[in-house]
Amino acid sequence: MRNLDDLLAEGVSGRRVLVRADLNVPLDKQTGEITDDGRIRAVLPTLSALVQAGAKVVVCSHLGRPKGAPDPQFSLRPVAGRLGELLGAPVHFAEDTVGDSARSTVAELADGQVALLENLRFNKGETSKDDAERGAFADQLAALGDVYVDDAFGAVHRKHASVHDVPARLPHVAGRLVLREVEVLSRLTGDPERPYVVVLGGSKVSDKLAVIEALLPTVDRLLIGGGMCFTFLKAQGHEVGTSLLEAEMVDTCRNLMERAPGKIMLPVDVVAADAFAPDAAHDTVPADGIPSHRLGLDIGPETVAGFAAALSQAKTIFWNGPMGVFEMAAFANGTRGVAEAITKADAFSVVGGGDSAAAVRALGLDESSFGHISTGGGASLEYLEGKTLPGIAALEN
Repeated sequence: MRNLDDLLAEGVSGRRVLVRADLNVPLDKQTGEITDDGRIRAVLPTLSALVQAGAKVVVCSHLGRPKGAPDPQFSLRPVAGRLGELLGAPVHFAEDTVGDSARSTVAELADGQVALLENLRFNKGETSKDDAERGAFADQLAALGDVYVDDAFGAVHRKHASVHDVPARLPHVAGRLVLREVEVLSRLTGDPERPYVVVLGGSKVSDKLAVIEALLPTVDRLLIGGGMCFTFLKAQGHEVGTSLLEAEMVDTCRNLMERAPGKIMLPVDVVAADAFAPDAAHDTVPADGIPSHRLGLDIGPETVAGFAAALSQAKTIFWNGPMGVFEMAAFANGTRGVAEAITKADAFSVVGGGDSAAAVRALGLDESSFGHISTGGGASLEYLEGKTLPGIAALEN
């Protein structure tokens, strides 16, 4: 892939550079304020380099899941304000994506200035499965730039107009974030230094089944926590009470454990509560002794210690998915304990985006203690599964 340094060497002063960023940040439902600006910060190195080189920078992104039409709750306007604060200069905001406001906003940009277009997904063509409809929108979007930079790793697994079709219409390069993500994940899929330990959490086995299938032959240990662990515990014949359970996946989990005896490590104790609530009564119980009326909301301290021991031996670590409901203080200790164990290991560690990255920031952990924090949860997993990612393939063409 050609990258940002190749483009900068050619010169971008006065040129309109269309940057696909991933600014899909969480917003407070009551105030509309950004609650985690990690994804905005992640694209700053690329944007700052373009600004300093005198480019007219046109940023586009999605936010949330609007239904192909304008929806005020998914507006990128708050993001424009925060991006301007971080860049130290105002960011011009277009009220639409490819309409009159977008065209006039881009036309009025001076060298070294930045504009942010309104949410890409306010347009049906962005996510359309119809090639012609998606292509027509890509034509309009591409008309706003002279060259294209993809720095939205969190979206490269989507065959969307701004990711897959625009690069076919403009000279294109990978931004610094995308290049770094590919370099890091390539280390995990190539010949990782061993022992290679993977920690998987999150809600559902079905969401992680493909990556488990792909990783199981190559990892040395696979540590499983989060809501998905209860389907594995059920497969071992244990009572899981009212814990999250995918009954249709029990046989699959049993098969995975039989295929790799001793490789999959499950919780030995869990924090079980009376209800899914921050103030629910709760106790730590053995993983094979969850009361029938309770649900597990976190891994227990013995499990944290066991996982930490396995991680202390690792030379390469990949972590994707929290160990419990970390948003509630009573059920955050498992995620915190495992995350801290990862930071103490003498290993190259990768946090696989999504809720894991959010947990690192929410729990106040030092981001620099990890080797790399990915910005793309789904994209990271699909890369490790060996899938062709449409956005990466478009940049390679």
